[in-house]
Formats: sequence, structure tokens, C-alpha cells
Amino acid sequence: MIDLATRVYNHTWKIDPIVRSLLDTDFYKLLMAQTILRRHRDTRVTFGIQNRSRSVRLADFVDAGELREQLDHARSLRLTRGESTWLRGNTFYGTRQMFSAEFMEWLEGFRLPEYELEARDGQYVLTFHGPWLETTMWEVPALAILNELRSRGVLRGLGKFELQVLYARAMTRVWGKIERLKRLPDLSIADFGTRRRHGFLWQDWCVEAMIAGLGARFLGTSNCLIALRREVEAVGTNAHELPMVYAALAEDDAALAQAPYEVLRDWQKDYAGNLLVILPDTYGTTGFLANAPAWMTGWTGMRIDSKEPVAGGEEALAWWRARGSDPASKLAIFSDGLDIDTIEHIHAHFHGRMRIGFGWGTLLTNDFRGLVPGGGLDPISIVCKVVEANGRPAVKISDNPTKAIGPAAEIARYQRVFGTGGQAAMPVVV
Repeated sequence: MIDLATRVYNHTWKIDPIVRSLLDTDFYKLLMAQTILRRHRDTRVTFGIQNRSRSVRLADFVDAGELREQLDHARSLRLTRGESTWLRGNTFYGTRQMFSAEFMEWLEGFRLPEYELEARDGQYVLTFHGPWLETTMWEVPALAILNELRSRGVLRGLGKFELQVLYARAMTRVWGKIERLKRLPDLSIADFGTRRRHGFLWQDWCVEAMIAGLGARFLGTSNCLIALRREVEAVGTNAHELPMVYAALAEDDAALAQAPYEVLRDWQKDYAGNLLVILPDTYGTTGFLANAPAWMTGWTGMRIDSKEPVAGGEEALAWWRARGSDPASKLAIFSDGLDIDTIEHIHAHFHGRMRIGFGWGTLLTNDFRGLVPGGGLDPISIVCKVVEANGRPAVKISDNPTKAIGPAAEIARYQRVFGTGGQAAMPVVV
């Protein structure tokens, strides 16, 4: 097991680059990229970083020169022969050769594209312009770099003994959560924590702890590199990015209303089984389900994201019943801001009523709350979202209006087209 305190105390970025492989990304990025390659190769988009925790002035913690070094290092990476072999030959979600020869040929020659960076009002304005197929690949590494540079900035002033105590406390916290998880019958949980992790080495340790503590109840990790190294499943489906771009490309309100369903129509041409998981909340779950076409009833499950989880789960159960499906055969994946208390609460409420899965993110791989004075390592809510597609603004409404993205006039238009039923504002913690 790595001596984390010593490694953190001694490392430089050349020894421990924050992003050390193109596979140091989430599995859903590769799945979505394959769909984009097949259908939207010429679509151009802009992604941008948004720090929703505005009180944390990232530019005060993260040196611009170090940030550029890390971003430039990530741009130098290419898929290795061993990584390519793993993607080409491995079985994912029960499917061999999930990634086509065309996609693998593209990925083997891919490097991350250029970026634009400036500091403004204590925050970094980091943007990526270009073909959707290329810019989408920046989301996860960009967020991982910003989060780990912030962690390194806070830890730089600590001595080796202080670091040993810090990591011992953090490890004890994680293990205490795992011991509580072990008490939950029929648990199914995965690591979704790449984007806002404390650091790569820490995420790897957390996955190792989950493997040791939970065994088969730990499904795997969204991080492809860690999945390869630890020989566990790579897990993930799709994200809000897809409907946001499809909606932005819609020519009129009628096409806009159909855009979220066109995403899933395309998705089911590429994938099957447990990859057929509906993500309904980009423009509001209630309206999405009310107008969903009949063919979606046959999908495997649904991801409950921005809605209050019990309310979202009950809404999914009611929808399956109304469509004549047995909820006990359906899968609900909960993934938004989870920690041990919410996981226990959701499990107690829904266990035995449907299949339950948990995607545990930030508060698995970055829970250092209160472990340094002033909360300097407390996780922040930072995202990298598509903001424009082919020159048109990209919009997200969400079940939680606090997460809305886009110009005010476009948000109002989308609310008119999709409605606002079932939406409720809630604090965004992570």
C-alpha cells in the first residue's frame, strides 16, 4: 500500500502528474464519444468551467503557471498499446469489443485539444472550443486538475507528520463509512468520484478500500485507468451533456421538445442491457416521463440525479407501474451528492421494491471536511459543462433550478417548452 503522506510530501508534478493517462477519465466519456463520433463528428461546441462554490477563490489557491503545466502535460498524453489492448479486448457490461474499430483508431491517435485560460475575479475562466468529439474529452481531466491543484496548494504548508495524521484521519473516516455499508443487504455501489477527487492517489486508495471492505458488493469504478490497474469493472452510462447539445441543435420548439428522446433513440442503437439507463432530469423529470414514448418502458432502469432522492425514486416507481412494468425488475441508480447517511436512508426506503445501485462520488473520494483549519480541503461544487453548440447556447434546467445553466431568455424558453412541474430548489453541496 502506498505511503500517501510521504508521496504527497515528496512529490513534484513530474513524478506525480495529476492526469497520467488518457484513460484517467470516466467510462461514460468513452461511451458518449463513440456515439458522438458516429452521429455528430462535425458538431462544434464550447465547454466551460463553472465553480458554483463562489466563496472559494480558486485563483488564490492555484498558481496559473502550475495549472498551465498540468493542462499542457495532459495534452501530451496518448493511449498506450496496453491501454488500447484493454479497451479492444475487454468485456464491458457483458459485451466484448464494445468499442468499434473506427472509434479505437480515432482514440489511439487522439490528443486533448487546445484550451483558453484566464483569471477573473478570483476564479479561473477555462474554456475549450472545437469539435464536440474532442472538447468533450476535457471535462474530467480539467476538473481533476483543478481539484487536485487546490488540494496541493492547501497541503503545501504541512509537514510530513501533519500529513500522516491528516491521511490517517481521512482513511479512518472512509473505512468507517465502508463498515456501515457492509451492514446493508443486497448493496450494489460503485465509485463515481473522478471529477472532484482529492487526488489520483487518494481515489486509487479509496477504490482499494472499497474492494477490500465490500468485495462483490462493490461494482467497480467509473475511472478507466483505476479499473484497468485494479482489475475491476469500469462503470458508467451517459450524462446531461448529450441532451443539452441535441436540444441546442433543435431547429424549433417542436424539435426541442423531442430532443431528449432523440438522444435515447440514438443511444439504444449503440448499447444495450444495463447501459440502457434513462437520465430524465436535464429539463425536468416529471415532464420527461409524462411525454416519454412507449419504447422507453423496456429500458433497464433510471438514474435519479438532481431531484430529492426519495421523491425521485417514488416517481420512477409510479411511472414503471403506470406503464405496466414490474418495478422489482427495474434498476434505479442514485448518484447526486451521496454520503453514507443518504445511502442508508435511500436503501432503507427502497430495498426490496426495485433494484438499487449507488454511484458514490465526491464524498467518497474527497471527504476531508473539517480536517484542516478553516475548511481549506472541504470539497467544492465545480463543473465543466457544454455552454454552446454550433453557435447556439446550451441550456440545462434540472429538477433543481439551482443547477440551471444558460442565458436567462433561453432558460425561460426551455421552461415554456418543457414545463416546470416537479422542480424544487435545493442547496448544491457538491
